[in-house]
Amino acid sequence: MGIQKEFDLMAVSTKGDDTPLILRKNLCVNVVEPNIKNEISSQKLDIILTQFMEILSKRKKYHIGYPINVCYEHHATLAPLLQFHLNNCGDPFTQHPTDFHSKDFEVAVLDWFAQLWEIEKDEYWGYITSGGTEGNLHGLLVGRELLPSGILYASKDSHYSIFKAARMYRMELQTINTLVNGEIDYEDLKSKLLVNKNKPAIININIGTTFKGAIDDLDFVVQTLENCGYSSDRYYIHCDAALSGLILPFIKHAKKITFMKPIGSISVSGHKFLGCPMPCGIQITRKTYVSTLSKIEYIASIDTTISGSRYGLTPIFLWYYLNMKGHAGLQQDSITCIENARYLKDKLVKAGIGAMLNEFSIIVVFERPCDHKFILRWQLCYLSGLAHIVVMPGITREIINSFFNELMQERKRWFQDGKTKPPCLADEFGSQNCMCSHNKMHN
Repeated sequence: MGIQKEFDLMAVSTKGDDTPLILRKNLCVNVVEPNIKNEISSQKLDIILTQFMEILSKRKKYHIGYPINVCYEHHATLAPLLQFHLNNCGDPFTQHPTDFHSKDFEVAVLDWFAQLWEIEKDEYWGYITSGGTEGNLHGLLVGRELLPSGILYASKDSHYSIFKAARMYRMELQTINTLVNGEIDYEDLKSKLLVNKNKPAIININIGTTFKGAIDDLDFVVQTLENCGYSSDRYYIHCDAALSGLILPFIKHAKKITFMKPIGSISVSGHKFLGCPMPCGIQITRKTYVSTLSKIEYIASIDTTISGSRYGLTPIFLWYYLNMKGHAGLQQDSITCIENARYLKDKLVKAGIGAMLNEFSIIVVFERPCDHKFILRWQLCYLSGLAHIVVMPGITREIINSFFNELMQERKRWFQDGKTKPPCLADEFGSQNCMCSHNKMHN
């Protein structure tokens, strides 16, 4: 009991939640004195880890603001693999100098995505990345090598990794305005393409923007390029499909992401909609585009990836999950999440709370709650006057109702004096979605 008492984790309580939050001072690494057995130290470590897992288990039902699928049903089956060091060093399609890798699993996963995105096995190249950011960095690197003098065009609602790539590769950047729903402003894109006709174009297309979940119209962008006089050898299109890349293919009437269209690369996150305990992603490009390859004698491979050494356990998790889910499981998850997102959005609107939901999106954007403690408790992502909830697999209607009921209780407190009014958010997500008193009078 003495050990338990000494190493109880410090707690910071929030309303209705007794979950403790770890303070870093409890996690100092102790140096074991020579000739002293480490049995007590081991017990202390076990206590800390057990309590940490209890924290995570409690917080799962409040994790609604970020696009992570926290439902891992097969961790016990895959856990024994942790006893092996698996390093997928170098190109996935080349031989490996050691036995401790999972490249066969990696290629199997890549083949699955190649089939999903309609490109033949002998026509694509790709690898499993550490996440969507690395996938975007690699996709735009390929575009940079193909069109060295090209200008990168990206909407202001693009993920920060796109702008990071521009800085890292010293690419000339044109930031494009967005429509009120977060979609790229096609007129602004057109005007800037025409001004820079003397230089090739490298275009980032968002298949679901980070905050509003808006999907850029790939077909219209291609048509715009052609109308502006850009031939196919003078533009390169990268598709950032981090979240929606595993939703749209399974929804009827949604436009396809496919290499049958003139795109250069696609990246998607593995830990988001599909779900994986470690951050990861899948990046695929046309094989003919990966031309600048350098032979690395030390690893008997070619240096085509950004990270070099890659976690070999990740491909096995993805391979296992894809096999267990299958197309039918992913389709059901996609439909359920879209329906639940509509359910949440409708509840907010009926309660007089401004909210928006893009077509085929699972991201519900709404008026930012007034209390920062409430935001932290529900782990909400916010931007200016807006917040959003990402209705992932595992976000049930029970969780949605729990959030909604607590939000309504808190709003009574926030607006009880009758003087404080909800802000006007028409400029941020459209007058049709704003529920301020001015818009109510005109609707």
